[in-house]
Amino acid sequence: QVQLVESGGGLVQPGGSLRLSCAASGSGFSLGDMYWFRQAPGKQREYVAHITNTGETKYADSVKGRFALSRDNAKNTMYLQMNSLRPEDTAVYFCYVHSTRGHYWGQGTQVTVSS
Repeated sequence: QVQLVESGGGLVQPGGSLRLSCAASGSGFSLGDMYWFRQAPGKQREYVAHITNTGETKYADSVKGRFALSRDNAKNTMYLQMNSLRPEDTAVYFCYVHSTRGHYWGQGTQVTVSS
């Protein structure tokens, strides 16, 4: 079993920044690709970005150039730096990971962009 804990969400004004973290814990596992998804009220969950275990990244067009993914493999942690935030970025952000013990979702962290 792998446990995921997301943190870093909150309320920020348009144009502001937040940094989300997703930390994986457990025993006897290795992480593969790590993803962020988000779900706004009344909308389907959507892909935001992902990072491979070699550090390659890919982003949805809606966040490209504003969001940046990184990971610390020694800490089994992924980070999402979100800059130039917009009201339409408001959502619950979920991390999702591939591991040698299966695929897991985090519980989500709320990001609200509002003045």
